[in-house]
Amino acid sequence: MDTLKELSNFGFGRLTLGDLAMAVVAIIAGFIVGRLVFRLLERIIERVPQYTMRRAALSSITAPVLWIFRGVGVWAALTLIPMPEFGSLDVHALLNTVYQGLTVGLATWLGVRVVTNFSALWAYRAAGTEGTFDDQLVPIVRQTAKVFIVITGAVMTLQNLDYNVGSLLAGLGIGGAALAFASKDTVANFFGSLVIFVDRPFQIGDWVEIGSVEGTVEQVDVRVTRIRTFSNSLIIVPNSHMTVTAIQNWSRMKKRRIKVSIGVTYDATPDKIRAAVKAIRDIIESDDRYVQDFYLVNFNELGESALEIFCYFFTKTTNWAEYLAIREEFLLSVMDAFAELGLSFAFPTRTLHLHSDQPPGAPSAMLSGRPR
Repeated sequence: MDTLKELSNFGFGRLTLGDLAMAVVAIIAGFIVGRLVFRLLERIIERVPQYTMRRAALSSITAPVLWIFRGVGVWAALTLIPMPEFGSLDVHALLNTVYQGLTVGLATWLGVRVVTNFSALWAYRAAGTEGTFDDQLVPIVRQTAKVFIVITGAVMTLQNLDYNVGSLLAGLGIGGAALAFASKDTVANFFGSLVIFVDRPFQIGDWVEIGSVEGTVEQVDVRVTRIRTFSNSLIIVPNSHMTVTAIQNWSRMKKRRIKVSIGVTYDATPDKIRAAVKAIRDIIESDDRYVQDFYLVNFNELGESALEIFCYFFTKTTNWAEYLAIREEFLLSVMDAFAELGLSFAFPTRTLHLHSDQPPGAPSAMLSGRPR
């Protein structure tokens, strides 16, 4: 026993082998306990149903808990070891400041993980709702919350490191004008995102046309809106454009227009034209896929090469594929009706009438300026 006591008291200066052994034990214990708790939480998570608040909470704290126990073990080890003195430098105070800064950093990491997991749960539940407003709100809230947590953690870390945060804020106030000028596009994009969420000109999945960009809205962020074009390319549109550019939302159509002019040849009699107009009206009135409260079918033009029948009506569906199928059926029905009536579709033609300007009794045409 005396030998062990003497051995534990052996060391360098104030640092003994006993203190060093206790410090090593504290570090090992922190790592072991942290790993055991980490494995335990993983097994609990495996039994918890997916996409639940309980699973999101447990998934958020799993990795941070591991590092919390490791940090506690290292901190306990440092407190057991006598620190050397370096003049007026207080080593314990310095380590305490660093430890507080790391603690704030760990809390910031935990906050970011909580936002990530709960926003993923929100996005999953939003995907099952009818509207898409909450779908496009998720990334905005997620990014804003993360930025707020990181900035708050950075300010608290600087404060724990005895940095004068007040002077930093004052400096930001003095340089606010320059900062605002440099980040005017970012600010404009942010206000553009506010316009999207307040006015709601479109939602995720809508078919929109914004200036020269046309496609389906795929994602709305704080800064940009991502639009997938019909050629499957991805176009990034800054949100600031939403405040100065007209937005045409084709998905908000309540009905879809069919506008066509049908040309009939000039050999058609008035009775056949009346019969053709009536046949087209019958086609529209007999099909409940067309809007019946308003439509126009009239013979309205004596064209250069055709007798024009103007057709203007709407389909109830706004789906593009269904609309094209209905339009195709309408045109084929018109062709069948015209075939029964003996009418022909006109195509551009021109008739030239030649007449002679020679007076009566004049000699026949001249060839090369000489009488023939």
